[in-house]
Amino acid sequence: MEGFILSPEIIISFLTLSMLEIVLGIDNLIFIALVVEKLPKSYSDRARQIGLGLALVIRIIMLLGVVWVMSLTKPLIKIFAVDVSAKDILLLAGGMFLIGKSTLEMHSEIVAEESENDIKPMSGFMGAITQIALIDFVFSFDSIITAVGLTTNIPVIISAIIVSMIVMLAASGYISEFLKKYPTFKMLALSFILMIGTLLMAEGMHFHVPRGYVYFAFAFSMFVEILNNMAVHRRRKHAKKNN
Repeated sequence: MEGFILSPEIIISFLTLSMLEIVLGIDNLIFIALVVEKLPKSYSDRARQIGLGLALVIRIIMLLGVVWVMSLTKPLIKIFAVDVSAKDILLLAGGMFLIGKSTLEMHSEIVAEESENDIKPMSGFMGAITQIALIDFVFSFDSIITAVGLTTNIPVIISAIIVSMIVMLAASGYISEFLKKYPTFKMLALSFILMIGTLLMAEGMHFHVPRGYVYFAFAFSMFVEILNNMAVHRRRKHAKKNN
């Protein structure tokens, strides 16, 4: 393990890793925002905070058990000449869960939205926490493996994870409110979660797709949607003037 003395290398590693953790946490953040959206305001805030707190605890525990995490990449069985590890199975299960969740939410948005009054706060709250905990566990693999690949300094990694979680906690409320205010962006977010689910399943079957392509596609789609919303807003404003 590297020393505790601050050096340019450690500072650069910390800043780089913090940025990477924030970027890798975007998909998790969007998922949490979608999960807590239908809860009452008081419950949604608490669920979001507990969810991100769970993500932090899970990442630190997995980091301290990094040898165990790495052992999950060892082949367990072979299917059609493909080595399947515990990590592959978890990625496949997590991918299927995200695909199922996003598909059901899309169906709800298109066919018939569920009334917020039909949701029992505590059952919805506990269900949201359970879903967040499960996905936190799956998403933590990429986060920890990336962190360990960048540096072996455990205090630096833990500090970077804590900083990224603070940033995510500060941004999570804004993302939730944004998705409520602009419903078309919610469909885009659901599409992103669907794509991440497909990506996880692909990785579970040893088809690696660079995350950069996924984030670029999402950023480009966001840019187009922003332009579309600006155009709609301008047309409505123009129509009101004429009336």
